[in-house]
Parts: sequence; structure tokens; C-alpha cells
Amino acid sequence: MRAVVQTVSRASVTVDGEVVGAIDDGLLVLVGATHDDTPAHAEKLARKVHELRILDDERSAAEASAPVLVVSQFTLYGDARKGRRPSWSAAAPAELAEPLVTAFADALRARGAHVETGRFRAHMLVESVNVGPRTLLLEV
Repeated sequence: MRAVVQTVSRASVTVDGEVVGAIDDGLLVLVGATHDDTPAHAEKLARKVHELRILDDERSAAEASAPVLVVSQFTLYGDARKGRRPSWSAAAPAELAEPLVTAFADALRARGAHVETGRFRAHMLVESVNVGPRTLLLEV
């Protein structure tokens, strides 16, 4: 699994004019899955994100009780090394990816995080105000 983690002062996801997830002062996490990912990968990534010392004063979301907005993002596995049209073949199919993204969000919740989410398979408008900016790419 892959995740792009950003510190944000606020972030939200809107679907069809409705805000489906929003946070203040936390982490925006774009997360994608590939074919051989498992629930164990989702758990490991959740632990990494929750304990990552990326917030002010080198604190983690766990230490700061910071909320997390999780947004599924199959395009993290896009490959544009050849030509101008990305290939999405490394991205897991929706039937595999959706339960893994859900497992990731649930693993964060099990660790005590307040988690908001986007909506899987929806056309989402993601808005964020980055802090720092601090952005990391994680992979497990």
C-alpha cells in the first residue's frame, strides 16, 4: 500500500455538493492499494501514519490526538514512465482496494484516531490547506 501524508490546517471531501468528510489541524492521507496488498499491510500503514512524527514540535497524530482524513486514491499506482498516458495496471481493482482502504481507516480508529473518509468510487472534490508544507510518501 502507498500513502501520501500531508499536514493540514483543514481538509475536506465533497461528493455531489455534500461534504462527506472534513477535519481541522490534522493529516490528509491519500491511500492506494496494489494487487498483492493484504489487511496486514493496511494495519502496518495505519500504525506508521498514526505514529509518524510529522506534526508541529515533531509530534505524531497519536500524541497530538490529531484527526485524519482518509481518501482512496488509486492513481498513486499510476505509471507514466512511458508515453503521456498513465497506466493504472499496478492499482488494485476496486473489489480488492475498497476493503483495504476501509481496513486502513478502521485500523486508525482502533488506535484511537478520529477518522473521516471520502467516498470510494465517487468523483470527489478534495480541498486542503497544507501546513509547512509537509508531505511524505509512505509505502509498506
